[in-house]
Amino acid sequence: MRKIALLAAVATTAVVALTLAGCSSSTSSSSSAGTCTLTAPGPNSAAVTVSGALDALPTTAFTTPLSTTTTERTVATVGTGAKVTDGSVATVDFTLYNGVTGAQLFTTTDAEVGPQAVTVDAAKFLPGLVKAVSCATVGSRIVAVVPPADAWGANGNSTLGVAAADTVVFVVDVKSVAAASSSTPSPSSTLDPNMPTKATGAAQPAPAGFPTVTLADDGTPTVTIPTTPAPTALQIALLKKGDGETVADGDSVTVQYQGVIWSIGKVFDQSWGRGPTSFATGQVIKGFAAALVGNTVGSQVIVVIPPDQGYGTAGNSTAGISGTDDLVFVVDILATTHA
Repeated sequence: MRKIALLAAVATTAVVALTLAGCSSSTSSSSSAGTCTLTAPGPNSAAVTVSGALDALPTTAFTTPLSTTTTERTVATVGTGAKVTDGSVATVDFTLYNGVTGAQLFTTTDAEVGPQAVTVDAAKFLPGLVKAVSCATVGSRIVAVVPPADAWGANGNSTLGVAAADTVVFVVDVKSVAAASSSTPSPSSTLDPNMPTKATGAAQPAPAGFPTVTLADDGTPTVTIPTTPAPTALQIALLKKGDGETVADGDSVTVQYQGVIWSIGKVFDQSWGRGPTSFATGQVIKGFAAALVGNTVGSQVIVVIPPDQGYGTAGNSTAGISGTDDLVFVVDILATTHA
């Protein structure tokens, strides 16, 4: 769910329709913290020069166009901290470039974005970014040159400015790592085992004109869109009112969510089936953040998001969202941690 911000660019959800590519061509190494999959350097990654302080916008230079069929990874600065292993969660800053044009497309060093947590699992995050951080040590700066197959595939990502055939370049600073568990976790198994997996608050009457929501026994919502036109302004309502802590701006929240396109009633993204997900309120699109901030843990919120509070006039083609699409999210707020 990235913005739903970074989540819309790299997190593995239907919002970004990531290609799930394997790493069978790479070699494996072991550490006391677990195994990791090491991606080899290549002539393209070696030709990218990077300078500047870690955790800040790098100065990056390379001769365009770059083109590769496999991800190449070069360590520009070797850190001395813990190693990133399979299933662990690495907190990183990264800057993304178009390898064909040389244009800078995105950076987490922007104060409005900030560092991102990357689960080292190509089934959960952009494979090229996973390959970049796997086996890295905290304090390292990594250059990864990534082909479409390990990025956004045949669709590209028009929101970011990546065409279908474009190779991309990541410069990644590894800031910290949380060790993997002893077994392969589901997305929810790394969370507090006592945390509910759905909203537990008292039911509230839905306002007139909102989509209707029915819930399966496990809490999975089914959203039915009314035949009336979508509202032109952001609309937020409570379907359940929890009695937990209030979400503040900047908090890290844990939620279950489902996103639907109003015009066709199609689910384009959801955590249901994967498990609860966590992110900071500043890492999501404006309308989604507005639905969280000020509401309480245990609540279920429904929000109708017009384009200007969502993905704007560009839409998100990889998720099937046009620049005129209104979005509906049903969000169960499970936990919050104050910044």
